[in-house]
Amino acid sequence: MERQPMQSPALLQIVPLWVVSGINKGSNCGYHTVYSGTVAGAREAFFNGVPSISMSYDWVGGKSNSEDYVLAAEACLPLICGLVAVIKNNCYPTGCFLNIDLPTDIVNHKGYKLTKQGKSIFLMGWRKVTSETEGGNIQSNMSMDLDASLSSENIELTTKQGHTLFKRQITKSVINDEDIDLLSLQEGYITVTPLCGQSPAAVELQDFFKDWLLNVSEKSYSSAL
Repeated sequence: MERQPMQSPALLQIVPLWVVSGINKGSNCGYHTVYSGTVAGAREAFFNGVPSISMSYDWVGGKSNSEDYVLAAEACLPLICGLVAVIKNNCYPTGCFLNIDLPTDIVNHKGYKLTKQGKSIFLMGWRKVTSETEGGNIQSNMSMDLDASLSSENIELTTKQGHTLFKRQITKSVINDEDIDLLSLQEGYITVTPLCGQSPAAVELQDFFKDWLLNVSEKSYSSAL
């Protein structure tokens, strides 16, 4: 990809040397890279011909704290300095951007590991909670109730008015042996995963839909489904 000028000269008078998106609260591996806003920030820079990386920290409630972001940033300094060096030497490969994930125990990380995007995903669902549950729940109108000081009387009144409370939770996780990015992260490595802007299907799927499309085009269907 040739380096193109940014499309918003009124906002950016010069093309940035490179872009860092993050650090995100929570990992971005597998299928989660498809809709991650943090990864999208780096991907957008890539589309504009600007070298970029996305960074995510595997935050775990009860274990992680705000200081871990500082440690995560420090752990990425060798990667950042190395990227700046190759960019200045005009030898950075323009066909991809980098997605970096940092393990929960960042102090004792096992080093850097080059990985490829897997297919892991955590499927989310909703669980109805009782009126005694304190703040931090998602209401049925999709607004967040963060006021933990609400009295049970007020909560019961809100519930009676039709604002049923729900809490978001993981309903299923799909992980297999090929999900090297997530598995390596869980083992304590700082994972470095090259990504590109395309999401091509496997060859066998292309072949299937090639035959399917041919059959569809040869048949006539009623407009009423």
